[in-house]
Amino acid sequence: MGARSSQSRGPGLNKSDGHLLEYFRNTFGAGGGGTNFVVGTGPIEATGGNTVSTYTTAPGLVYKSHVFTSSGALNVSAIGAPTNTIEYLVIAGGGGGGYDVGGGGGAGGYRSSVSGESTGGGGFLESTVTLSSLGSFPVVIGAGGNGGPADGTVSGFGGSPSTLAFPSSIVSQGGGGGGGRETDNAEVGGSGGGGSGLNGNPGALGNRVTDTPGSPAPTQGYPGGDGAPSPPGSAGGGGGAGGAGSDHSGVNPNPGGPGLASLISGSSITRGVGGAGGGDNGQPAGANAAANTGSGGGGGSRPGNARGSGGSGIVVVRYELGTAKASGGSVSFYNGKTIHTFTSSGAFASNNAFNETCECIIVGGGGGTSYPSASGAHGAGGGGAGAVYDRDNIALNLSGPWTFNVTVGGGGAKGSGGSKGSNGANSVVAFPTGTLTAPGGGAGGVSYPGGPPYRTVGNPGGAGGGGSNYGGSEPKDGGDGDGAPWPGTPGNDPGSGWGGDGGNGAIPGYSGGGGGGAQNGTPGFAASPDPSGGGPGGGGYLVPTTYRDPGSTLQPGPGSSTFYVAGGGGGGTYNGSATDGVGGNGPDRSTPYAGAGNGGYRTGSGSAIDGVANSGSGAGGGGGGNGSPGADGGSGIVLIAYPT
Repeated sequence: MGARSSQSRGPGLNKSDGHLLEYFRNTFGAGGGGTNFVVGTGPIEATGGNTVSTYTTAPGLVYKSHVFTSSGALNVSAIGAPTNTIEYLVIAGGGGGGYDVGGGGGAGGYRSSVSGESTGGGGFLESTVTLSSLGSFPVVIGAGGNGGPADGTVSGFGGSPSTLAFPSSIVSQGGGGGGGRETDNAEVGGSGGGGSGLNGNPGALGNRVTDTPGSPAPTQGYPGGDGAPSPPGSAGGGGGAGGAGSDHSGVNPNPGGPGLASLISGSSITRGVGGAGGGDNGQPAGANAAANTGSGGGGGSRPGNARGSGGSGIVVVRYELGTAKASGGSVSFYNGKTIHTFTSSGAFASNNAFNETCECIIVGGGGGTSYPSASGAHGAGGGGAGAVYDRDNIALNLSGPWTFNVTVGGGGAKGSGGSKGSNGANSVVAFPTGTLTAPGGGAGGVSYPGGPPYRTVGNPGGAGGGGSNYGGSEPKDGGDGDGAPWPGTPGNDPGSGWGGDGGNGAIPGYSGGGGGGAQNGTPGFAASPDPSGGGPGGGGYLVPTTYRDPGSTLQPGPGSSTFYVAGGGGGGTYNGSATDGVGGNGPDRSTPYAGAGNGGYRTGSGSAIDGVANSGSGAGGGGGGNGSPGADGGSGIVLIAYPT
């Protein structure tokens, strides 16, 4: 639910808004505290935002976007080629709907500088921002306004402004609240609230120069629609960024004004829609607007009178990183190389000729583990890692247009009710020079005294799953890894990649072996003969320096190192502690290597841990009994690099 806006019910910004802007200007007016303009040889470098991603547009331009769904800061650390220009989208919180045939809330003010798009209210496209200094630039996300009170004497509450505090601050005005039954008027705002029904109240004005003489340019939204003059009737819809709210028509709820679509974050998303005006026939209205859309809340219909809150605002910035020779995945530039990171299946493609020798890392999905759920069941084996391909000699000489498919294997699912989990799926790159397939990791073995089978071996896979045990002297072997034994030659691996065998169950004992990993083809570790000793998973694979961009999300390794993939899951422990069954042969339970899952333990509250998404690492094995289920393997990843 949004908080009530501090803005006035008249056009423009009120005194409290002015204090906010004055603070930003005094504190950050010289470029967020930066004093030196540093020009580098690469693109803009920045951090901040709730979601950061890269994408490629049709001409091959690569953009990086920072999406702020909560307040924070854009921290710019470098400015250079190809441009120091930032485009932005700043949307304020939407207004809340009014009570009892209440008007719809207006959308929050909508300001955009994205080429080919529009600002709200049919206004002109705003200017981009040219960075002239480094520093931290605060971002404030406006809250959506609440729906009006139940007595109808006050309109819905206006949304709060959103701000991007570059040296010249960009402020979008909160959406106006929809009129309540007893109010004289709806609220003005970025887009205006709709007028309430029954008394013929007009809709409020949006922030448009043509409608509001003296209102600040550029425009941000449209006016709300008018309510019916007498019962039975309906209320006006709230204004939207792309059009006015509809006037009363009959007794049914009336739609709010349309929003605007933007591609600034890489896909088309419509935001800034006006809230629907309430009706007088019992039809539902009063819906809450979705968060981070800046849309208005719906007005209340009679009877029922539920009225909605406006959606919170959003700020998105983007800047150009350079021109890629191909599209596909998330594109980044590091140390003279262009890197395409595929975290889901897609296509590597271009309309142009491509003559490059590519490097690639292909990792299959990690294996899942079992749920040894029956009373008396003991530790299950850890999931094996997906196999790792490491090639630096894929010579491609292609005439455009061209495309080939990239498949990222999913992680194996955990079993249920005493069943074994599943293997991870294969990751595949269909290079024109020959398809490369990295097999998924094997599932860990299951211990299930209600059998048969009473205990099972780990599945074979890219790296084998760990074996299980059920007391006595019948441990089960870990599965075979498909990968070739070490030593190998990084950059020119054997035909099936690298992946070790799974570790064996304990002899005697009650715990599972660790899943195999890809580090030097090492196997998972056997479970300890002591009942409390689940086997650690095999170590992960350190990717070559090409891919060690500090901004990457590859997983941690020993000590303070990072950039690892494909660790084996830890074996489940029958009577263990937090230090047993460590995924990826990690130094302690809290920091397993390569994103591998730690094994669970039957006593205490230790649950098996999933492999991290896009690590290709195995899941931890369940500890046994009904309190420690298995886990899911981590999905795979594909990295393709070539000279920028």
